[in-house]
Amino acid sequence: MVYFAVRIRGQVGVRPGIKKALDLSGLRRKHTAVVFQETSSNLGMLRKAKDFITFGIGDKETLAALIEKRGRLEGDKRIDKAALKGMKLKDFAELADKIFSGAKLRDYGVKPFFRLHPPKGGFKGSIKRAVTNKGELGDRGEGINLLFKRMI
Repeated sequence: MVYFAVRIRGQVGVRPGIKKALDLSGLRRKHTAVVFQETSSNLGMLRKAKDFITFGIGDKETLAALIEKRGRLEGDKRIDKAALKGMKLKDFAELADKIFSGAKLRDYGVKPFFRLHPPKGGFKGSIKRAVTNKGELGDRGEGINLLFKRMI
């Protein structure tokens, strides 16, 4: 299972322990997203930083679209058809399948974070409250895919 996480709050007022968890996970700036494999240490980091990020279970279609539109190779180059041929892949969906089967983005030379736009139409709730309390923060489950589609 693959988790998507995006940072939606800024850098001011972050406690040192939470800042360390955000740095280790690659969520250093606002509107930056990462893709995680489901491990206990990754889920622990996500839960520790829940007051600054939103996360949930991703799907293959959203991951393929994310890599196609926002994925970057080392040197900040876009991923195109020639780059996919160099990776011995035929399309972005195949790369998404490999990620879902346990491979890492770095294995294919793709940067492990994605720079996103703010969501089209804005956030629907407060970015200072949890999803369960009419906000945007924390674990949103399958709903993360809708947010990602608006941010790509």
